[in-house]
Amino acid sequence: MLGASRDSIARQSQALDGRRQQAGFPTLADELYAVADLLGTQMQLRNALADAGQSPQVREALLRDVLGQRISALAVEVLIGVVGERWSSDDDLVMAIERLAAQAAFTVAEADGSLDATEEEIFRFGRALDQSPQLQMALTDPSQAASVKAAIVRDLLAGRSTQATRQVLEHAVGHLHGQRIDAVVDQLGDLAAAQRSRVVAEVRVAAALDAQQERRLADALSSLKGRTVRLNIAVDPAVLGGVYVKVGDEVIDGTVAARLDQARRVILGS
Repeated sequence: MLGASRDSIARQSQALDGRRQQAGFPTLADELYAVADLLGTQMQLRNALADAGQSPQVREALLRDVLGQRISALAVEVLIGVVGERWSSDDDLVMAIERLAAQAAFTVAEADGSLDATEEEIFRFGRALDQSPQLQMALTDPSQAASVKAAIVRDLLAGRSTQATRQVLEHAVGHLHGQRIDAVVDQLGDLAAAQRSRVVAEVRVAAALDAQQERRLADALSSLKGRTVRLNIAVDPAVLGGVYVKVGDEVIDGTVAARLDQARRVILGS
């Protein structure tokens, strides 16, 4: 999201955080995902709700007329806030609702103590995607309906994940909005981490780190970023030695493989 949409989602995310104690919050994620599904198929309604040429009052009245009796009072309240904002496109409106749905799911996970497990499961799902071209193809096949892709995820996670993990991944794989599936999964991991004002560092090493090494690395990155950093560590023999760290768009590549590649380019260049 860019421009007006980025500012709008930031405001609505903060507003949602202030509603976590309201009645109906545990089911809010499902309701918001259902509304996003509806708007994804109803272009005229989507355009009308995102139309900045209409006053917020007009858009609110339309929302209440179409959805007021079909969803909870809390969901209506959240969506009134959304349609009252300015969005760069009608697609951004839908993506904002989906992001708020994921935030609601992670908020519930935080409350019931399953947020740490959820973060870890999303990370591991992303790594499974990296390692399985067949799974990537199945989940990005444009000929397959969103419900089919959700069923694939449901089968993969059956009995091995939290409710929040299933909720966000089942929806996300069928609603990529032109984005790479690995990028979408990474965004969900970042959003889960942000639930506790943390950022996620993707770490690749040749051999597992011990507890002291993990702690030193986490402390160093937290000091660098000015926020608590959670490590998602993957053992990758291809790095040979050293460590690869990715935090958001920032990459710190201190691996032996990277240094060897740099040396090779210098030699070939000379």
